[in-house]
Amino acid sequence: MIKEIATTPYADQRPGTSGLRKKVPVFQQRHYVENFVQSIFDSLDGFAGQTLVVGGDGRYYNREAIQTILKIASANGFGRAVVGKGGILSTPAVSALIRSLKAFGGVVLSASHNPGGPDGDFGVKYNVANGGPAPEKVTEAIYQRTKTITSFKIVEAADVDIDTFGATQLGDMRVEIVDSVENYAALMQTLFDFDRIRDAFRSGFAMRFDAMSAVTGPYAHAILEGMLGAAPGSVLNGAPLPDFGGHHPDPNLVHAKHLYDLAMSPAAPDLCAASDGDGDRNLIIGRGRFVTPSDSLAILAANAHLAPGYRSGIAGVARSMPTSGAADRVAEKLGVALYETPTGWKFFGNLLDAGLVTICGEESAGTGSNHVREKDGLWAVLLWLDILAARKQSVDAIVRDHWATYGRNYYSRHDYEEVDSDGAHALIKTLRDRLPALKGRSFGALHVKEADDFAYHDPVDGSDSLNQGLRVMFEDGARIVYRLSGTGTAGATLRVYIERYEADPAKQFGETQQALADLIALSREIAEIERFTKRRAPSVIT
Repeated sequence: MIKEIATTPYADQRPGTSGLRKKVPVFQQRHYVENFVQSIFDSLDGFAGQTLVVGGDGRYYNREAIQTILKIASANGFGRAVVGKGGILSTPAVSALIRSLKAFGGVVLSASHNPGGPDGDFGVKYNVANGGPAPEKVTEAIYQRTKTITSFKIVEAADVDIDTFGATQLGDMRVEIVDSVENYAALMQTLFDFDRIRDAFRSGFAMRFDAMSAVTGPYAHAILEGMLGAAPGSVLNGAPLPDFGGHHPDPNLVHAKHLYDLAMSPAAPDLCAASDGDGDRNLIIGRGRFVTPSDSLAILAANAHLAPGYRSGIAGVARSMPTSGAADRVAEKLGVALYETPTGWKFFGNLLDAGLVTICGEESAGTGSNHVREKDGLWAVLLWLDILAARKQSVDAIVRDHWATYGRNYYSRHDYEEVDSDGAHALIKTLRDRLPALKGRSFGALHVKEADDFAYHDPVDGSDSLNQGLRVMFEDGARIVYRLSGTGTAGATLRVYIERYEADPAKQFGETQQALADLIALSREIAEIERFTKRRAPSVIT
């Protein structure tokens, strides 16, 4: 039976770059999930009888939210819901499933790389029919609806058994519980030379992949150890847990330091890798060589033709504005276009749909291609494996060859996490007001060539996105970028990106923070970071 239940709006349901993210207790408030999900459906047209994909990363409150979403979807007229067994689907797997099923869209339950557990983070994101995150016009419509919602529709029924394969009815909607890995694994087989990678493992190639007790565990066990023959035990922390086993599921050098230490030790395997909470980010470390996400994007773009799925070449490359310019020189050499977009994977969707680009990436450890419309952590690892198997070189040798060919971008991101929100916004406003006066100024040997607030004009749909990050660019090609992150749930996170290009091979093997020392000091001075954030040093340096 369908019931319509009266409700009152919540004022804090504006989706960010990756959906609505809040602490679990916020989502547990009365009708909080119901309001947001109903607002999603109220903002869409034409889904009667259509298919909805539903799944998440297994974090705390995932299972309860899925039941609510299914009952509201049924009450609103969806004809079919496809759910990963146990509610488990990585974010790229949701995208792949939407595309292969030609579904109307999907609901992803995740807060990506943020911590889980009863007091951790939770998130709800809507993906459209191309498999990608809802564009800004959709998320804005959802937000506007959350401010006026007065009721939601829901089916009164017992919870669906999401732990057993098969189909059942929920009101007038058919609910199908499917294997979380099967569809995704089949897609990967069309892109990569599994026989070649399998031969590498048979010949002694060794790796460690840390799933961080998050969603990629089942995928890594099935594909890396099962289909490709990596040694048993190659996958670490492979069981998804509601609190990620107490881990912070962000695959960076702070939260995955144990992998870095292993890669730098005498016992290092050929490749150490990791993915995050929902499976869309990646970490790549070879024996003795950490690969920055910006360099990884450039190297994957330069070598993608070695994998069967990209053998005919790539149409173009897209990177987020804060990502280093390393990929730019690859695109130039390949003779393809390079697109610089705001942060947020949804900005790549139009470019991918229009066939303008094939490979996309962000400095925050997200890379992907036109196979889905999300970044994809395990895809990046598999492409690295295929390249390593084809070139028969180490990660370090491939990186060194790349720098010798294209030059090196020394690059670092300094995060000031959970700072006072008012102070962070005041910093950005004050710096934005100062930008015109910075142009032409000199700070020692550093001469400011341009200073602006990045704006993006979408070449496909003609939309404009303003205020996407403050840039201070120098005559020697170095730059500093400031922006506030939209992925946190407490306070504000100020991200500062520092970059310098080095063409001279003799100067390409220095330590990053030392190579950027003058720019780092200037980044703090120009923005008066300590004054506004009350922090003398960043929380995380990557």
